[in-house]
Amino acid sequence: MTIKPGWQGRFFEDFEVGDVYQHPLGRTITETDNTWFTLLTMNTNQAHFNAQVGASSEFGRMLVVSPLTISIAIGQSVTDLTQNAFANLGLDDVQLTAPVYAGDTLWSESIVLEKRESRSRPTAGIVTVRTRTLNQDAAEVLGFRRTFYVHKSSAEGAASLFPQAEKPLTVEDA
Repeated sequence: MTIKPGWQGRFFEDFEVGDVYQHPLGRTITETDNTWFTLLTMNTNQAHFNAQVGASSEFGRMLVVSPLTISIAIGQSVTDLTQNAFANLGLDDVQLTAPVYAGDTLWSESIVLEKRESRSRPTAGIVTVRTRTLNQDAAEVLGFRRTFYVHKSSAEGAASLFPQAEKPLTVEDA
């Protein structure tokens, strides 16, 4: 029996300036997503949850609330960028370049801009990326720079915490 580890994410030493990661999961935003996120965050601008107000706007319909778009883009990037990060240090140059509507499917990709060893944490490094988010028509709807602390592969905090069963999983017992 061979245990095949699942994707463990990238560590500091895996990042190279210029690398582009096309994050694999697209996400279609529903009207329910938008309404719940708008109300959860106490955003009282009715352009996000009142169809009549949205219809009378220059966009002709309700807009997806911007922090939801940003949250989805960051979430899409975790698998490739920050699975092994332990702190976000900055989110800069946020540009909301086109409206997002319920029914749009968002895709994100990131390019590594900088990386350096941490001066205060020898088992970690600091990485800066630029992420952009495209809709289903390949129009860019969002762009930002993000800087984060990420473990090196040898860091204690990077060790797997998967519990070891007393009896291994086998085909015979399945």
